[in-house]
Amino acid sequence: MPILRTLMALAAVLSMSLAPLQTAGAQTREAGYRFSPVNQYDIPLMAAYWNPIVQYVSDKSGVKLTLKIARTSADTTAYVLTQEVEFVFSNHLFSPEREQLGWKVFGRRQVPPILGQIVVPEDSPITRLEQLKGQEVAFAGPEAFVIYKVPYAHLLNSGIDIKVVFGGNQNGALAQLFAGKVQAAGGNSQLIEGYAKREGKKFRVLWSSEPFNDLALMVSGKVPAKDAQAVADAFLGMHQDPVGREVLRQTAQTVGLPVDAYFIPATSADYAAYRRFYQSAPPQLR
Repeated sequence: MPILRTLMALAAVLSMSLAPLQTAGAQTREAGYRFSPVNQYDIPLMAAYWNPIVQYVSDKSGVKLTLKIARTSADTTAYVLTQEVEFVFSNHLFSPEREQLGWKVFGRRQVPPILGQIVVPEDSPITRLEQLKGQEVAFAGPEAFVIYKVPYAHLLNSGIDIKVVFGGNQNGALAQLFAGKVQAAGGNSQLIEGYAKREGKKFRVLWSSEPFNDLALMVSGKVPAKDAQAVADAFLGMHQDPVGREVLRQTAQTVGLPVDAYFIPATSADYAAYRRFYQSAPPQLR
């Protein structure tokens, strides 16, 4: 049923884009809250993964969530920074400046740690990072932490000057790579593995970073504690409920995640590696 799933995802995207928006601070339990996950995939695939999860969490918690995503990861993060959303799935909020915004970590996915990577097609003549000097390399976008900031920082620190190209999300960057428009791509190891499964592509990894925990489920400090707890309980209990477990299984298969990629409790302490990065990152990436 791939065509049906695609049509459903596109319909969901259209409904999201046509839904009236409320001003920041006007959200209530009755009106619901907006949930913005970082664009790890193209929009139809994002909708196919997140809409069933958001619907389950809304039904289970009694707190209505609405998916709010933009065309690119940078645009979606702009919603967060302008306080247009109340819940996020992101790793864009751990810089010293953004930690002052009051977002609270309450969960993450139970998946292996993710690595920032620089990859080329398996049959590429490029076998060393030094060969990328002066070449075009694709990344998701300027806000992407693991896909852009981590690998680009390594290239800058290694004195390898490249031409940066943004693809909007991981899929967009990899599509440019396999179309021959760029010589390499920055990536998130989890997303690259999923892309390889979905698209039947093979990669050569030129470099991998230290491990980072998967993206964080976070809630704005403006959300009443009762609603925040209800939403957190619904996310974190999905794998213990037969209905929630089936939603997780189906959505994981859609994007190429492990079938047991459920949500577990997390705290700010789980993201210490992100803070270490900002302590020594090149100034333009902080």
